Amino acid sequence: MTDHDSTNHDSAANSSTDESPTTTDQPIDPVTLEVLRNQLAGIAEEMGQTLIRGAYSPNIKERRDCSTALFDAEGRMIAQAEHIPVHLGAMPAAVEAVLEFDPEPGDVFVLNDPFEGGTHLPDVTMVSTLAVEGEIVGYAVSRAHHADVGGMTPGSMPAGAEEIYQEGLRIPPTRLVAGGEVREEVQSLLLANVRNARERRADLRAQRAANERAAERLRELFDEHGRETVVSGFDAVIDYSRERIENELTALPDGTYEATDYLEGDGVTDDDIEISVAVTIDGASVDVDFSGTAAQLAGNLNAPRAVATSAVYFVVRCLTDPEIPPNHGCYEPVSVHAPNGTLLNPEPPAAVVGGNVETSQRVTDVVFTAFAEAAPDRVPAQGQGTMNNLTIGARDGSFTYYETIAGGFGARADRDGMDGVQVGMTNTLNTPVESLETEYPLRVERYALREGSGGRGRFRGGEGLERTVTVEADATVSLLTERRRHAPAGVAGGEDGATGENLLDGEPVPAKTTVDVDAGTTVTVRTPGGGGHGEPDERAE
Repeated sequence: MTDHDSTNHDSAANSSTDESPTTTDQPIDPVTLEVLRNQLAGIAEEMGQTLIRGAYSPNIKERRDCSTALFDAEGRMIAQAEHIPVHLGAMPAAVEAVLEFDPEPGDVFVLNDPFEGGTHLPDVTMVSTLAVEGEIVGYAVSRAHHADVGGMTPGSMPAGAEEIYQEGLRIPPTRLVAGGEVREEVQSLLLANVRNARERRADLRAQRAANERAAERLRELFDEHGRETVVSGFDAVIDYSRERIENELTALPDGTYEATDYLEGDGVTDDDIEISVAVTIDGASVDVDFSGTAAQLAGNLNAPRAVATSAVYFVVRCLTDPEIPPNHGCYEPVSVHAPNGTLLNPEPPAAVVGGNVETSQRVTDVVFTAFAEAAPDRVPAQGQGTMNNLTIGARDGSFTYYETIAGGFGARADRDGMDGVQVGMTNTLNTPVESLETEYPLRVERYALREGSGGRGRFRGGEGLERTVTVEADATVSLLTERRRHAPAGVAGGEDGATGENLLDGEPVPAKTTVDVDAGTTVTVRTPGGGGHGEPDERAE
């Protein structure tokens, strides 16, 4: 980052608000509330656009594997961009961790430690203070998946990791900027421990720029409405969302609903790994209990508690009115329990990189299945249930390509599933072939739908994809995938979707593998299809 970047843009409003409109203790009227809600959401969206436009790596600028949000001074989310569910639902844990370090105006914290507010090490989070007249009124937060953060393999997504130390550089909440001044020694330490430091520097700078944009826009909001109105608006938008979520939950039948599903090995063993859940609906509240889920694993499918909680929040949001503004109020009626030392609440030094991307998907599946008994018409058949993580990189750091590959979405009660889309806890785009082949020594041989991979039913499951890439330089290939032996389930008589498959030079390889390959090797990922919904013989052609 250059010297001019150290200017203190962190304050949302260093200028006086004396001339701002006066406010009273009266409740915010509905029109003002709606205006403020949209303006706050607009700030979060503009943060995301700033990050995407400013990033250097294709993983952020093309795939948009990043998320942005605004928080109030208490660490409550007040607005988010419509980005990555697993990022956003886990973000509050990052802000909570930063608050333990008594941030001051002008501070920017960076972190990725899954045991102190992070998700997995490639997801680097930046938390910037937003201050008015020397007092912190909120926080701007950006989270982006960096293409490499060190560790035993290029791309920092090793299939065989058994300790978090093997997965990359671990950053507890650390002041990257103090009082508006970049701490160059901290930045140097970070960049000295990753591959392709130039790209990492650029992406970190883009995250800072995104947070600074939030400060500028929030300053304008304070100038327009006045401090008291805006700060009161933070409470009002949270209360509004909580009330609407509670009304939705009250409409569901009370009771306890249970379900079980399985992961297909952890990269160390191939044994099935059980995830069990009991969902209890009691009026306007929901308790989700993962007691009975497998113990902490030797491999890297352990999911930090924040990741498991994020998956639960996602399901609740899917089953309620999608027009409810997403913020802290949506989370308040939901409690999540996962015993310490288990798959969904591991203790250090557990490896976790696959937990964020794969276990989060299975948590989503199993919680949907439990809710299906209470709200069968709202729950689709299972989608592909995996992010199909493919990482290809050179050990000298000259390139690192990372992709999550789309697949089939499960059929709904009233329509077919979608073909070739991201499902569950991810929401990224693909890397365009033109960009991929320009940026990396890779050549795309095939990119197509897998015809017939969606489960049959009254409504058909979505089709998976096939992507074949030739590696034109010696490289390391890492695959973290699921649903290679347990198919995405159909519902109400619908058939299961097809399982996925991974191939190197046409030969099958395990769902989770890391291997060094020679130039000319082809890598094929065939992604699962979605399950069908309803009896196939009831389908109207």
